[in-house]
Amino acid sequence: MKKSSVTTSSGASRTVSAVSWSLRIFAAVAFLAAGGAKLAGVPMMVEIFEHVGLGQWFRIVTGLVEVSAAIALLIPAIAGLGGLLLAVTMVFAVLTHLFVIGGSPLPAIVLLLITAGIAWLNRTTILPLNRSSQMRVNLRESKL
Repeated sequence: MKKSSVTTSSGASRTVSAVSWSLRIFAAVAFLAAGGAKLAGVPMMVEIFEHVGLGQWFRIVTGLVEVSAAIALLIPAIAGLGGLLLAVTMVFAVLTHLFVIGGSPLPAIVLLLITAGIAWLNRTTILPLNRSSQMRVNLRESKL
């Protein structure tokens, strides 16, 4: 007996959803911990950002970005946006490890791949945001 394509599609959809949720929960926990450590002023974080040379304000901003994007990962309507924001943050973390502070960029690369995967799996939640802002621009232009 042959399975219908609806059943197969539904099963694949559930698998993608389960993978997405697993990655989102893992990343949310990781970034809540890392961002929380930055915001709490954990000595190791203070030292790292001192070495970066942009000042401690940058540690606070980075912590706020990480915590807010981690929370966004847990909200289905904006999970893709949270993943995208964290992926961009991790690109800069990798570059910072490679060219400024040294050390292994491997943890940042792994988190980059995970957050980019989250953004990709939830890309349909990102595109409507772009479309709605584009619609507002079009409306403004049509009124001029």
